Amino acid sequence: MKSEVVRYYILFRNYEHGMALHELLDAHSIENRIAPAPRAIQGELSCGVSLVLPESAIDAARACIAEHQAEYYDIVPLAGQMVSKRDKYC
Repeated sequence: MKSEVVRYYILFRNYEHGMALHELLDAHSIENRIAPAPRAIQGELSCGVSLVLPESAIDAARACIAEHQAEYYDIVPLAGQMVSKRDKYC
């Protein structure tokens, strides 16, 4: 059985916090990308936007967040959300 890749989703209370952290992580060359927050982990306060990071980048991201006191709602590990053949019909 194939093991599923774990990615980390950073959730936010509002869109502005997400965009600010995205710019901060980019400025520090920490791999991240903007993605919709998976429904399974959105929670009550999440705005629907998230940043998704590979497991290899999460420690650097946490250090950057702490150093700059960046605002976020939660960081959640989640496996199996990226399906490479999704929406491919031929």
